[in-house]
Amino acid sequence: MGFRWTLPLMDVGFVHDWIVGYAGSERVVAAAAQMYPAAPLHTLLYDPAAIRGTPLEHHTIHTSFLQHMPGALRQHRRYLPLMPLAIEQLDLRAHEVVVSSSHAVAKGVLTRADQVHVSYVHTPMRYAWDLYLDYLDAAGLAGSRRGWLAKLALHYLRTWDAAAANRVDVYVANSHYVARRIEKTYRRSAQVVYPPVDVERFKAEKQRDDSYLTVARLVSYKRVDLIVRAFAKSGRRLVVIGDGPGLAALRETAGTGDNVTLLGEQPAHVVAEHMARCRAFVFAAEEDFGIAPVEAQAAGAPVIAFGRGGARETVVPGRTGLLFDRQDEASLNDAVAAFEASERQFDREVIVEHAQQFSRERFQREFVAVVERAWAERASD
Repeated sequence: MGFRWTLPLMDVGFVHDWIVGYAGSERVVAAAAQMYPAAPLHTLLYDPAAIRGTPLEHHTIHTSFLQHMPGALRQHRRYLPLMPLAIEQLDLRAHEVVVSSSHAVAKGVLTRADQVHVSYVHTPMRYAWDLYLDYLDAAGLAGSRRGWLAKLALHYLRTWDAAAANRVDVYVANSHYVARRIEKTYRRSAQVVYPPVDVERFKAEKQRDDSYLTVARLVSYKRVDLIVRAFAKSGRRLVVIGDGPGLAALRETAGTGDNVTLLGEQPAHVVAEHMARCRAFVFAAEEDFGIAPVEAQAAGAPVIAFGRGGARETVVPGRTGLLFDRQDEASLNDAVAAFEASERQFDREVIVEHAQQFSRERFQREFVAVVERAWAERASD
């Protein structure tokens, strides 16, 4: 069911960058908006098919002029230079409290002095800040003429983003890792409210098989390539679930051996079944939070994760999994060997219990408390 508040309602409006899929950030918005069922959702653009059958389907949705731009739903990042202008055109005058869910420009909405703006930040814009050079390299823009246009656009975006950061009254981060990045980037402190994970839909099987599992979008920063290389060489069994532009390259990396299985995208119930049966879950990305490792723990699976980012906050070394120090094959292989040598110490019930602290109900309770406190403080001024 989830937490329900009984305090006097306030007029709340939600803002989210864009909705062209239903992934982690959209699930956060859905869980938060569930507490304010009459609140409308403002966004740059959205695909109605992306939220069909989800809790967001029942909210009134307002969009910006980008909704009507050619190809915006399929290639929304082409319009990144226009997004600061577009987000500032959203009309939020009717709301007493504005809650933005931001991984790009949403926190830059314009509000009045008598309004409260609470911003839940999934990450400062990585491609404009700490992954700026990586983004240019990955896009093949580092030394090209088009690259200079991209650099100019991202310079403008950083300048706008730094200025827009001052428009937020209360920052909320999805992890301590992101809170530190907010402080570094915007020189602002942030409260931490971990995002909601649907831990209740996972069940731990008594019998586990001998295969390891990873679940991720197959994009470069997820480092699934590292996992596949390590397991292809070691001969250990690995199941990979996920789709994305890196799938073809991963098939080549896996080679002709039968120990690495790439299943592509799978329905949620299939993912849950594999998490419940796998020997351990492997995670090599440096994530802001990382929902998949928590889901795996909810299914009773120990997690072997790269020890940077959100994994340091969700995996307890020696109790719910192990962390490895470097994003390379040797470090990962050492961690897998260490896990196998100490496998019996990982208690399924302890792992499942640990995952429960990241539930939807806990998120809703903590987030409503932040919004309520921010509104009370403004009302008392």
